[in-house]
Amino acid sequence: MRSSFPHIFTATLAMLALAGCSPEFNWRDYSSEAAPYRVMFPDKPSTHTRTIDLDGMKVDMTMTAAQVNGTMFAVGTAEAPDAQRAEAALGAMKTALIKNIGATIKNEKTGKASSASGSARERSAAIDIEATGLQKGEPMRLVGHFESRNKRFYQVVVMGKEKDLTRENVDMFMSSFTLQ
Repeated sequence: MRSSFPHIFTATLAMLALAGCSPEFNWRDYSSEAAPYRVMFPDKPSTHTRTIDLDGMKVDMTMTAAQVNGTMFAVGTAEAPDAQRAEAALGAMKTALIKNIGATIKNEKTGKASSASGSARERSAAIDIEATGLQKGEPMRLVGHFESRNKRFYQVVVMGKEKDLTRENVDMFMSSFTLQ
């Protein structure tokens, strides 16, 4: 008679592995009603609009966000009076977020936005950052993409405890953001 121990052992390991899997990140496709973009959120997002001041320019910003285990995944969008002010808003948003966690920028890239094809007449800019800081004594990490396309501008942000942010989840969210 053959021993069934290897089969039981294998089945037990499989059950433990499955029990260790967590449905915390339930990725779903989201298309904004407020602006022409799509993104994958790790949970059902909520949307709020409020008036903010970006270096003297008051705009109604619509923020759509989902939070999983204290990590915030968010996309904010607003429209400036003109393309030049939309580009200026990128720096103002970046500065405000950095100050929020008393962060130090570890990596920053600027250039033309490339997340959507468009006509040659479109004016666009983009800033990508990675920063670290403290919030309530806890090491925090911020990954942000700030983009303008003509008069509309966007902030795409992942922020959470440094120890909880995985490259896989950050990349999933950030790379899924596209303008339509």
